Amino acid sequence: MIGRLAAQVIKELLSLVRDPRSRFVLIGPPMLQLFIFSFAVTLDVTNVSIAVLNDDGGRWSQELVQRVQGAGFVGELTFAQTPAELEGMIERRQAIAAIRFPADFSRDVGAGRPAHAQVILDGRRANSSQITFAYLNTIAAGLGAELLPVGPGGNREVPSVAVRHWFNPNLIYRWFIVPSLSGILAMLISLLVTSLSIARERELGTFEQLLVSPAQPIEIIIGKTIPALLIGTLLGTFMILAGVFVFQIPFTGSAAMLFGSLMLFILSMVGIGLMVSSVCQTQQQAILGTFSVAVPTVLISGFTTPIENMPDWLQFIAQASPMKYYLIIVRGTFLKSMPPADIFANAWPMFVIALVTLSTAILIVRRTLH
Repeated sequence: MIGRLAAQVIKELLSLVRDPRSRFVLIGPPMLQLFIFSFAVTLDVTNVSIAVLNDDGGRWSQELVQRVQGAGFVGELTFAQTPAELEGMIERRQAIAAIRFPADFSRDVGAGRPAHAQVILDGRRANSSQITFAYLNTIAAGLGAELLPVGPGGNREVPSVAVRHWFNPNLIYRWFIVPSLSGILAMLISLLVTSLSIARERELGTFEQLLVSPAQPIEIIIGKTIPALLIGTLLGTFMILAGVFVFQIPFTGSAAMLFGSLMLFILSMVGIGLMVSSVCQTQQQAILGTFSVAVPTVLISGFTTPIENMPDWLQFIAQASPMKYYLIIVRGTFLKSMPPADIFANAWPMFVIALVTLSTAILIVRRTLH
């Protein structure tokens, strides 16, 4: 059995290594995606365009405009002369937000009355516009705090709130995105390698040779699993090392436990890939099946949006996604030295998923062979 198994593993590895296109697919795109996504995938809002219609022209509206103009996230500040011109800037996407000061803005501020300015946001860019509004609101709140009355001791009564961000003090988004990419890109390659394995055998006509070979279904599955497990684990490890040494992301947890969790995660995804491959007749079907699985897996994993924000039925489905658990482990290991008990709590569901998917793939292959 060991000899037959070793022969299948070597055959799978050689089929990937000998083909120049396969070598490029395994190495080139994941590395390129890691570096592109690390800089492109971000929720930080910078270099935005703001439009201003100032019907007031007084001291306090000018002060607020200058503060907005000097903010680091503002790339261009454009002044409109009429409401129609202001509306046109939003419609033509020349500005993501517009501020309109009424004629009595500075007079209300000077008299100590509440002063209001209208902020118009481009709803077509909902997320970016809401973040921009939060920035503008912070600037206005800072000016409002300076205008509070002076207390009895001669000090201005400014409310003080100390904000401290744990685990990521400077809110560097790359610290969040790069560890997650190590799992996503390794998942894509693992799924692609395994989903093509049996489908490629069928398409090339070599799958019939397995029908007359002494190999058992479990041996076939193990022979397809080990190469994908090795490739996915090596790729994920390389990306983790790139996050530490290239992107300078602090690593505070256990490298051994993260490596074990990575192998368990890849094993669970390999099981899903083998299930896809075992029901596909051609490589084209396998590729389509891979993306049909990969895209929903990423969307419900909590990578882009919190799982808690999803409907209850979708949260229930997310419990079957191994990426959900791996992202918790890799982020926690990088930034907050996740304790072993918490790692185990997120590792055992991946083990169960791997056990179920690999067992299902064995059953499908056994049915095919017989």
